[in-house]
Amino acid sequence: MDERKRSFLRMVSHELRTPLNSILGFSEILTAELYGPLGAPQYKEYAAIIHGSGQKLLKLVNQVLEIARLEGRAVEFDADCEPLEPALDDALATLAPDLAARGVSVEVEGRGHLPAVTADGRGLRSVLAHLLHNAIVFSPEDGCVRVSATVANGEVEILIRDEGDGIDPAELKRLMTPFEQGENALTRKAEGAGLGLPIADMTCTAMGGRLKLSSPAGQGVNAQVRLPIG
Repeated sequence: MDERKRSFLRMVSHELRTPLNSILGFSEILTAELYGPLGAPQYKEYAAIIHGSGQKLLKLVNQVLEIARLEGRAVEFDADCEPLEPALDDALATLAPDLAARGVSVEVEGRGHLPAVTADGRGLRSVLAHLLHNAIVFSPEDGCVRVSATVANGEVEILIRDEGDGIDPAELKRLMTPFEQGENALTRKAEGAGLGLPIADMTCTAMGGRLKLSSPAGQGVNAQVRLPIG
C-alpha cells in the first residue's frame, strides 16, 4: 500500500473514531449520572442504549479498517517466539462477557505445557479471540469449546472446536470472505457483520500461517490454525 492510501486510512480512522469516542464518553457519563440525576428513568435507559449502540458501531468500524489494512498490507507484523498459553488467556479474558452470557465453558487441553509459536503477539491474540468468539456463537447454551495444540513437522496446529450443530460445508468459503452479500450462517447466529473470520484468516496468512475451517455433519465447526513453531 502506498503512502497516500496509508494517509487516507489514518484520516478515515481518525474521523470515524473521534465522534464515536464522544458518543461513548458522554453517554457513559449520562448513564452513571455523574453530575446529578437525569430525572425520568427513561433518560438513563436511553443513554445506556446509546452507549451500547456506539460500542457496536466502533467495533464494526475497527473491523472494516482492519480488513482494509490487511488487504492493503498496511499492517506490520513483528514475528517472534510467542508462548501460546498467555496469548490464549488474554483472548479468553476479552471474551468473558460472551462466555458468561451464553453459559459456555472453554476447556484447554494440556494447560501448562502448551507450545510456543512464531507469530506477532497482537496478531496471535486477534486470531485466537476471533476464532474463540466464533466458537462461542456456534455453541449451544451451556456448551463447551475445546482448544488443543499439537506440534508436528515444525508447525503448531491449534484446534478450536465447538459443540454446535455445524454448518453446511458450502457456506464455509462464504464465512471466510469479507463483505459477502447477504446473510451467512454466522451473521444469522449473532449480531455483527461476520468479519471476524476473514480478519483471522488474513492475519494468519500475513504471519506465515494458515487457517482452515471444517464442519463434520452434526459435529460443530472446527477451526484449525497452523503456525511455525516458536
